[in-house]
Amino acid sequence: MKNIYITDLDHTFLKSDLSLSDYTQKIWNSYANEAILSVATARTYKKTMQFLEGFAINAPMILLDGALVATTQKKIIDTKFIVQEVGDAIIEVGSKMGIYPFVLALDAGKNLQELFLYDTILNPYQKEVLTRYTTDDNLIECKKVRAKEKNFKVVYMGEEQLLRALEAELKTLFADRLKYILAPEAYVGCWFLTILHKDADKAHGIQSVSEYMGFDVNNLTVFGDNLNDLGMFTLAGTSVAVSNAQKEVKEKADVVLEFSNDEDGVAKYLQRLRNV
Repeated sequence: MKNIYITDLDHTFLKSDLSLSDYTQKIWNSYANEAILSVATARTYKKTMQFLEGFAINAPMILLDGALVATTQKKIIDTKFIVQEVGDAIIEVGSKMGIYPFVLALDAGKNLQELFLYDTILNPYQKEVLTRYTTDDNLIECKKVRAKEKNFKVVYMGEEQLLRALEAELKTLFADRLKYILAPEAYVGCWFLTILHKDADKAHGIQSVSEYMGFDVNNLTVFGDNLNDLGMFTLAGTSVAVSNAQKEVKEKADVVLEFSNDEDGVAKYLQRLRNV
């Protein structure tokens, strides 16, 4: 039975400048023939494939916080959507507080064509984020952003106090019919609030990949750094936190590395396995 290795991307596998070293690529790819390799990330299919060019991925990827599970060949294994009516209601609540989201959706007419919608009204944090997507062809500016038929997630960025108030209002309206992720955004120095289908998370994504590939989660090792990784930590046989991980993540991990994402922590762990 092959071992399985699934890693988070941001602040775990990716360096803080969004790069991956030749060393990490060499070590990761050296496992391609003997292990099942994949990722679990909040990123889209498009961005994930850009980051992982030249990296071996031989199992479905858990994308968009678990709202999408798909292969590198764009075969969709599982989806968890926010329906249009609910998406529009979420946007309406935010608009009353003077804040407008990014909407990540699926173009219903094309094979895994992701849409990244945003309003003409943007705060400085959103403007900074969009500078990282200038070469992408799926960005759609909207005079009044609305949800699509199939929405992966709705993402707000801003000051913590405002987003906490927004989260509280949304929970009053939708309770546990939705999933809410409120956390610091390390790249641009603000907070983000992500709203998803109630079953869209990395834990459900792990279960979908496990069923599709037919592997035993006891043979699974996962790597992470943030609170949205805790679900897959509870399922995996071995959970590994990089040294820069959140305190709560380190407390739940089976292994806490002495190396951070900027020190090739995941690759050094995998290399050390070979030397045991």
